[in-house]
Amino acid sequence: MMKQPLVFIKLVHTLIWIVLAGATLYIFYSGISGRITTYTWIAIAMIIAEGIVLLLFKWACPLTVMARKYSDSDKDNFDIYLPNWLARHNKTIFTTIFLLGILFILIRKVPVN
Repeated sequence: MMKQPLVFIKLVHTLIWIVLAGATLYIFYSGISGRITTYTWIAIAMIIAEGIVLLLFKWACPLTVMARKYSDSDKDNFDIYLPNWLARHNKTIFTTIFLLGILFILIRKVPVN
């Protein structure tokens, strides 16, 4: 049976994931559409900050570390309300989308001489 703190951690983790996934998709959209705004730069800063946090926690989300205290599950989604396949491949999928978005932004913003 799931302990109450784990439910709270999963909810918070999922809400943060939604915001960061949205920011990543917005970066990609900005790069594809050429609509690069202040929000694009804020989204980029958010994703870079997330990357720094993951780096500091040895590529694990701090909420995953907290959730581990309440579960011994070996599922990739034990700490978040996502399908297991998405939780497993989350970093790969969204890092790829982010990097493509950055590439498209650079193509649009950096002058070619």
